[in-house]
Order: sequence, then structure tokens, then C-alpha cells
Amino acid sequence: MSIEEVEKEIIEEFELFGDDWEGKYEHLIELGKSLPQINPEFKTENRLIKGCQSKVWLHSEKQGAEIVYTADSDAIITKGMVALMVRVLSHQKAEDILKANLDFINKIGLTEHLSPTRANGLVSMIQQMKLDAMALSTT
Repeated sequence: MSIEEVEKEIIEEFELFGDDWEGKYEHLIELGKSLPQINPEFKTENRLIKGCQSKVWLHSEKQGAEIVYTADSDAIITKGMVALMVRVLSHQKAEDILKANLDFINKIGLTEHLSPTRANGLVSMIQQMKLDAMALSTT
């Protein structure tokens, strides 16, 4: 699936909840629970995303032509947010990750319903994932 196709799928999932933000948060928490487990050896200080209020670990590696991400967080909402980003960007080519505009975040209303610190954390996650994709694209 392309990044745009995954984004469309996520938008459709969140539309099922209408204006029910409690339901949307519960869905986000469930997504966090389904996040593929990061190998414990990658939960190191140098893999913490700077700018996140909670602890968020991100591991990125190149598998063939694709970048694969695994992540974890010590906070349930943040874990759901990083699960969304992993779902959208993992198993994609670096050049597609770098040019992705990630419109789905605004379309599902996430940015307007996050605290400023969580919104900053989301921006930091995206920046780190794109930086990693850029670094891995040269290997």
C-alpha cells in the first residue's frame, strides 16, 4: 500500500466515530496496543525522540528498498500516535517518506485535539522518522 492509501484507510476508520472524541481516543489507544514490539535492545537513550514529553523510542532500519520502523512509548496516547506514524510510514521507500505531507493528521482532527506538548511531540516524531529515512536512503 502507498502512504496515501494507508492515510485514506486511517481517515475512514476515524470517520466511523463521527464527533465522538472519546471513541477516537479509545481507538488511538487500541492502535498503540497493536504496535509491533520494538526489540528491547533498541530502547536506548540515543533512540529517544527529542521534543516528546513522554518517552518515545524509535528504531529505523532499511530492509531492501524500504524503511521499516519500530517504536514504543511509556504513555498510552503517545504510543497510539507513534503507532499511527509507524503504520503510515513503515515499509515505504525513503523518497516517499520524505515527500509525504501526512494530511491525514489534520483530516482526522488529531492536531486540534492534542495538547500543545503532544502536538509538539507528534511533530518531533515525524521529523525524526523523516531524518532517519534520509540517513538510510544513502546506505
